Amino acid sequence: MTSYRTAAVGALLGALPCLFTALAAQPAQAHGAPTDPVSRTFACSPEGRGAARSAACRAARAANGPEAADWDNLRIAGVAGRDRERVPDGKLCSGGLEAYRGLDLARADWPSTRLSAGADLTLTYRSTIPHTGTFELYLTKEGYDPARPLKWSDLEAKPFATAKDPALVDDAYRIKATLPADRTGRQLLYTIWRNTSTPDTYYSCSDVVLGAGARSSEAPSSEAAAAPSRAAAAPSRAAAAPSRAAASPSQDASAASRAASATSATSATSEEDDGGSTPVLLAGGASVLVLGAGVAATVRRRRPSR
Repeated sequence: MTSYRTAAVGALLGALPCLFTALAAQPAQAHGAPTDPVSRTFACSPEGRGAARSAACRAARAANGPEAADWDNLRIAGVAGRDRERVPDGKLCSGGLEAYRGLDLARADWPSTRLSAGADLTLTYRSTIPHTGTFELYLTKEGYDPARPLKWSDLEAKPFATAKDPALVDDAYRIKATLPADRTGRQLLYTIWRNTSTPDTYYSCSDVVLGAGARSSEAPSSEAAAAPSRAAAAPSRAAAAPSRAAASPSQDASAASRAASATSATSATSEEDDGGSTPVLLAGGASVLVLGAGVAATVRRRRPSR
């Protein structure tokens, strides 16, 4: 019996080094980064899908270290609010970490998210481990040039929105804010997450394209000016409706086919213009229209005359 116990203890002691090595090799636990508006680190990760194939992300991966695949682990310990001392100009998106240096590339074709100036924003910050802390959202100043390295002076001195200890719901924090109304064009949304449950601070860059917000009531838009003429034209369009409704089945199918082609072309154009942003139009609906028009045409042709 004693020999068996001795052998068991010896086997356990011999396995301990292997066990410790396996534990040490485990990857760091996930923490977080913005997914909407999409951050550079998430867009260029394996989970970034189409955005990850963009020219900017390919260049970033070529410059990054292998650790950059951990899109949710861009953090620095012990910053204690001294961001501008710890993170040098030109390295804000990487947090000064060599593994993520490709995120600092100065170029104007990073995958971006289209937003409206002055509109409400809900920033989705994906995470799988809840932490306490404060989120700070900064926006670049008017005149920001994405083709130049990002500096602290490109950001406003104070965040336009903050959130303390938001709840983690469905693996994400959701920060509600209102975007500044005086910025347009390509800008950068910079997010700092200061943990209080850990010593870490997280840094994220999200490229955005801001369109004009709600128009001022002092100057009616061209759309508003055109409204009376469109209203006057409505009766004539209504009168023409019966003749269009009486169009032959082949004309119905042809019109649906043209609509499908137009929808597909619009989707492709949207994807190209967004510089890697996720397309928002799908051609599946147009395909259903074509099929429906064909079925309707067949039914009308087979209906017996009276």
